[in-house]
Amino acid sequence: MSNDAPTAAEITELLAHWWHRYDEGQIEELRPYLTPDATFRTRTDTGTTDWEEFVRADFRGRDEIVFWQEKHRQASPHPLRHMTTNVAVEATAGASADFVSYLMVTQVVGGSPAPIPGGILRGTAVRTDDGLALSHFELVLYTQDSIPLQDRQ
Repeated sequence: MSNDAPTAAEITELLAHWWHRYDEGQIEELRPYLTPDATFRTRTDTGTTDWEEFVRADFRGRDEIVFWQEKHRQASPHPLRHMTTNVAVEATAGASADFVSYLMVTQVVGGSPAPIPGGILRGTAVRTDDGLALSHFELVLYTQDSIPLQDRQ
């Protein structure tokens, strides 16, 4: 195993594999993309939507994460498409890299693609003997209305 930190390009590919399998409901195939002690969190930025309980997650360990993902995905629309964009490495340490990226999501409504809330994904990718895996995954979904940045600050 190399001790080199994963690059942004490698993390982008890891996330592409993750989301493709998730979108297609191949949840068991997500296991290799998680370290055994991975942490997984999702929430919205406001905590006030009607669907908070559906998206809120806070799990540790590959088995708990996969169990929740299976239940969550089965109750989600299909087709559903997640796209990771603008992956940026923020810090590295040995064989791991902390990253941030945007997430865009679409579903089909009335025969046309329709956006649903995306968000910001922060995580840690680790180079293991079996390839890259996620040791931390934290997704905050957008639910606030967009306003001028000066008004948000």
